[in-house]
Parts: sequence; structure tokens; C-alpha cells
Amino acid sequence: LKALREHGVAVKILTGDNDHVTAKVCADVGLESGPILLGHDIAAMSDAALGPAVRTHQVFAKLSPDQKERIVAALQAQGHVVGYMGDGINDAPALRRADIGISVDSAVDIAKEAADIILLEKSLLVLQEGVVEGRRVFANMVKYIKMTASSNFGNVFSVLLASAFLPFLPMLPMQLLVQNLLYDLSQTAIPFDRVDEDQLKAPQAWAAADIGRFMLCFGPVSSVFDIATFAFMWWGLGWQQEAQVSAFQTGWFVEGLLSQVLIVHLIRTRWLPFVQSQAAPVLLATTAGVAALGLWLAQGPWASAFHMARLPATYFGGLLCLLVAYVALAQTVKAWYARRHGWA
Repeated sequence: LKALREHGVAVKILTGDNDHVTAKVCADVGLESGPILLGHDIAAMSDAALGPAVRTHQVFAKLSPDQKERIVAALQAQGHVVGYMGDGINDAPALRRADIGISVDSAVDIAKEAADIILLEKSLLVLQEGVVEGRRVFANMVKYIKMTASSNFGNVFSVLLASAFLPFLPMLPMQLLVQNLLYDLSQTAIPFDRVDEDQLKAPQAWAAADIGRFMLCFGPVSSVFDIATFAFMWWGLGWQQEAQVSAFQTGWFVEGLLSQVLIVHLIRTRWLPFVQSQAAPVLLATTAGVAALGLWLAQGPWASAFHMARLPATYFGGLLCLLVAYVALAQTVKAWYARRHGWA
């Protein structure tokens, strides 16, 4: 009960038993019962009156099966996701009405048939672990969607800008496909990533509008540094001639891949990555491996197969400065976004 409470799950007792027995059991397990609402009181209430009552009361006794179902429906009407656990015939209507019906392997057949989940262990910690794991899966799913949406938006925006001002393609289609494939590989470990504790403390809800807002906020951040990379290679390194087009395209391939690998770690948490929030070892290994593989493809023996050129040391010096500035700006935007719109 304490673990569920710490993760924002309120526990209410709905029973057909005597209110005095129920109060004693609640006291024994450490659940504050407060005033107990009885079935005959609920029978006299309209649905409008029942709503506030189920919100303020924790324990309901001497209930009929339809009254249990009414209480579940009243909680759902207020926007709550309701899990109901029962093992008797009288629990079947409420089990069916709840968002998640939970029963036990020793329950009557009709209760097990009405339930979504059947517990095989006599421990409520199984429910708490399920809640936390569900939130972890959801958080990692949203991470992936945010990363993909913002990165793709930024890439398309950068290509459009570069195509308008450069006299050549900023990156060959084959190079762009290889970069996207490598970026996808770096994200394959996200389902196994750790999730910050603050994202597990309370339930999260799907919000499509938030995904769009996040994309429009973080996508241009990567585009700013793509354009800065273009400027650095065009004016700083003087790669303006036809003979230097391959070096230019290779330079953006490397910068784009490394910035995308960084964004995996920047977006996976609202905190400072590697310092305040550690990614799972498998995600660290995957992203590091992808970054190394991308550099090897661009500068190794297979570079000519992808029409890539060897890059000078001056490029990598400038690239390091650009990536450090990229992390600083992304962290600043992330902090502003979290204050303005929240992170989870």
C-alpha cells in the first residue's frame, strides 16, 4: 500500500462486508479508512451526488454488486484510470466495468473470466511492479517518438535551407540513407533504457499536441548547428569548389550523425545526461558503437564506396566546438521547455 501510494495510486476498499469488520482490517494493514460510506447511503444518491462522495471517501461497505459498479463508473467519470481487484461473484460487474480487472487464481470462475489480469502470487507488490513497468515502457516509447519527430523535422528543415543556398547537394541520397539507418540502430536500445525516478512517481498520459510542440521546439535546434556547420565548412574551411563537394558532404554526414547520437542522450532525460542521469549500459554501448561505425565508414577503407572524402584535423577541431555548443544550447532549451510545458 505504501509503494502504491508513493507512485500516485490511491487505494479504495469496496466491500459487501460489515463496516466494523472492514474498519478493523483497514487499521491492521495501515490504510486510513476515515468515514465509511455504506450501501444504503449510495442507493439514495444520484450519480451527480455520488461523484464527490467517491472522491472524498476511501472505504465503502455493505455494497451490492451494482453499487460497486457505480462507484467504479463514478471514478472513471472524473478522469481516473481504475483498477478493480475482486474474487467473488459479486465483483464481476465491477471487474468488467473497470479499466483493469484484477482477480486471483483461487477466485470463482466468473470473476476470473471478467478479469483482465489474474494474480498467481499472493502479493500486491506484483501490481506495484506492473504499474512502474508500464510507466517505464510508456516513457521510453514517448522518448523514441520525440527523438524521431524532432530529428527528422530538423533534418528536413536543414536540407531545404541548404538546397536553397548551396550550389550542390549538401549530402548524397545514399549518404542520407546510411545516416538514417545508423541513427535508427542507435535507438534500438531505447526500450531497455533507464527512466528517471520523477517520471515513475505519477501516471503519464498520451498527448499528441505535446509531441508536435516538442518537435517544433527541438527540431530547429539541430538545424541551427547544421547551418553553423555549413558556414564553418564554406567560409571557415573554404570548401566552395567542385573538387571539395565530397569533403563538404562527408563533413555534414559526420556532424549530422554525431549530433543525432547526442540527441538520443539529451532527449532521454530532462536532466544533464551522463552526469545527473545515466543511460542504461546497453544504450551507451549502442550509441557509442554507432558513432564509431559512422566515423569508420566516413574515414575508413569503405569511404570511397559511399563517395566520402578524408577530413582534415582542422575540421574535427571545429566539429568538437560545434558539438559542445550544441549540447549547451539543447540543455538550455530543454530547461526552458520543462519549466514552460513540463517534461513528462
